[in-house]
Amino acid sequence: MVLKNRKIAVIGAGIADSKIYQLAYEVGKLLGERGVILYTGGLGGVMEAASKGAFEAGAITVGILPSTKAHDANPYVKIPVATGMGQARNVILVTSVEAVVSIAGGFGTLSEIALALKLWKPVIGLNTWENIPDVQYVNTPQEVIERLEELFS
Repeated sequence: MVLKNRKIAVIGAGIADSKIYQLAYEVGKLLGERGVILYTGGLGGVMEAASKGAFEAGAITVGILPSTKAHDANPYVKIPVATGMGQARNVILVTSVEAVVSIAGGFGTLSEIALALKLWKPVIGLNTWENIPDVQYVNTPQEVIERLEELFS
C-alpha cells in the first residue's frame, strides 16, 4: 500500500454544506482505508468530515488546532495539537505533511494552499479555489486517491 503511513492534510471550509461535507468524508474514508495519517485543522466542516471518514476507517487523525484547548477538536481527532497560534497554525499543519488535499474553503484555505506550494508540497484540489498554478485539480474523491498514489509510487 503506497499511501500507508503517509502524512496527508485535508484542508477546506470550516463550515460546509452537505455536498462538501460528503466529499470530504469520502476523501477521509478512502485515505483512512489506505492507512494514511490524516492531518486537518481539527475543527468543523471539511476538517470534521475528513476526520470522521478516516476515523471510521481506523486511521490516525491529527488536528492542528488554532486554540490552546485540546477539547476544541472535533470528536474524530485522535491526536489534538493545541497551538494557541490562531491562523498561524496553518504553517504547522502544512509543514507537518507530505501532501495537501484542498476541498472548498475560504481565505484560510487559500493561505494553506499558498504555503504548501511555497514549500514544494503537492496540492490536490477538489471543488476548491480555481486556476492556481501547480494545484493538481481532480473531480472526485477517487481521483484524489489516484493522484496521491501516482505521486508516491
